[in-house]
Order: sequence, then structure tokens, then C-alpha cells
Amino acid sequence: MKHISILVPEGDSSLSNLEATFKMFLMTNTALEREGKSPKFTIDLVGTQKKARSSNGIFSITPSVSIEEVEKTDLIIIPAIHGDYKEVVSKNRSFIPWIKSQYERGAEVASLCIGAFILAGTGLLDGKACATHWLAAREFREMYPKVHLIEDKIITDENGLYTSGGAYSSLNLNLYLVEKFAGREMAILSSKIFEIDINRFSQSPFIIFKGQKEHNDTEVLKAQEYIEQNYQHKITVEFLSQNMAVSRRTFERRFKKATSNTVIEYLQRVKVEAAKKELEKGRKTVNEVMYDVGYNDPKAFRETFKKITCMTPLEYLQKYN
Repeated sequence: MKHISILVPEGDSSLSNLEATFKMFLMTNTALEREGKSPKFTIDLVGTQKKARSSNGIFSITPSVSIEEVEKTDLIIIPAIHGDYKEVVSKNRSFIPWIKSQYERGAEVASLCIGAFILAGTGLLDGKACATHWLAAREFREMYPKVHLIEDKIITDENGLYTSGGAYSSLNLNLYLVEKFAGREMAILSSKIFEIDINRFSQSPFIIFKGQKEHNDTEVLKAQEYIEQNYQHKITVEFLSQNMAVSRRTFERRFKKATSNTVIEYLQRVKVEAAKKELEKGRKTVNEVMYDVGYNDPKAFRETFKKITCMTPLEYLQKYN
């Protein structure tokens, strides 16, 4: 059987992550036993110590074993933990050598949502792909520049390291792991019992674009503000660079460095975010919204919208109005 270690971190950990993960693997065992088959998993809640941990100052959870008692495990699952990210990693640094040691001995490691901060703290994700909650993307990049953060993905899988996107997309990673270790049939059964969309791969539809303004380039900030106030009109890179009194090449380099987007990408994201808000109101047709945000070509609007949200404008309208 596979031994699963679900970590119980220090601090305000996500009880929904812990409970749902435990139940999904436990349910797989139960389903297999009903079919006369052997269970696939033994599951432990693992802490640095066997003492109750408080969450939100209301709930508490007690690890079943400590890391010293787990000589060998097959899969480590790190739940989301809330609060200041640097403080979260610092509080849980005692897990780091244990996780690294188990990984070197063949264990696989999965992080759920912002549990990625703890996993990245081990150094195991350096040079590898990683997903986390889109709201934490800026802080994650600042803390772990060597990790290849992929904002739009719900799941990454690389060299026995798994990560998931924000919040309840952790359920999709759990399904992914159930399928890997117990087969497609069990994953489908889990998806039906827990009512999870088994084929959801992107968190793009949920991302709210607020512009990347956590930088100190005042001229780029002015350009961003101009774009956000005038996105309905035709805006060229040449016009913006002339306003900054720098060459186009210099302007584009500074803009990309400050915002992580090209000027064109930024303009597209501003337009699409405005379109999303209008579609959510449900008062206008897709074509009306398209014209309102400055597009005249339905094909170009649809392709840009889908590239950013992974949905067509019509699909978005039907889902969110």
C-alpha cells in the first residue's frame, strides 16, 4: 500500500484542504474494499509534533504521528496555510529537511494552493513548473525567482512534484493523484461522489486582472493608468513611448520588466477584464461588449478573450451573468 503523509503545518492551515484530501483517499479505500479488493492507501496526518494545532482560533486538529515517527512515506501532501508567506515558511522550516530527505528516498510531494510556498522553500521546485493561487503570484515570484510559476494552470506534475492552483482546485489535484495511484475508474467515481469536474485544467476564468503595479517605475505606472482609462480607444506603443520621451525599444523593455507583460498583452488583459465585468452584468450582447472595449473584429475579440480566460465570450456570458 502507498503511505500518504498529509502535513499539519504550524499556523492557520486550511482545514478544508486537510479534510477533503483525507476523505478522498479514504473513500477510494472504501470503494475498493466494497469491490472485494485491497485498499490502496494508509493515511496519516503528520506534524512536527503530536500536539493539537489551532486554525482560525476556532478549530483544532491533532496530527496522528510526528515526522520522527514516519521512517518512510510514499506521498507527502502539503495543504494551504494562510498568513504572511515568509512567516508561514519560517514557522514550518522544521518540515524542510524531512521533506527533502523523503523525496531523495523516493517519496513524491504535492502542494495544495499556497502550500506551494512551503514546497518551494525546500528548493526542490527550483527550475521546475509550479502552480499556486493566482492572488499569491507576485509574492511567490519575489520569494522564489528560480521557480517557473505558471499562473493559469490548475495542476503541474514534474519529477514527482505536484502543485495545484488556488483554493478548491486542490480537489482536482487530489483526483489526479487518485487516478495515478488507484486508476481512472476510481478517479471518475471520486469525481462523481464529490461532484468535481474531472476535466478542469485552468484557473484562468477565475483570475481578476488588477494590473501589476507593485514596482517603482513611475513612467510605466503613468502608461498603465493611461491604458486603463482609455482602453476603448486605439492606443499604440509608439504613442505611449513618445509620451514617456524614450525610444520604443526602451519603453517596451521597461514595461515588460515592470509588469511582466508586453504593452500589447497588458492592453489586451485590460480590455478583456473590462469585457468580463460587462458580460457578468448580462445587460449587453457579446457584440455590444466587444465594441465597448474597443474591438471591431469578432474573430480577434473571441480569440483574445479565449486566450486569456480559456473560454469564449459567449461561454463566459452564459456561465457568469
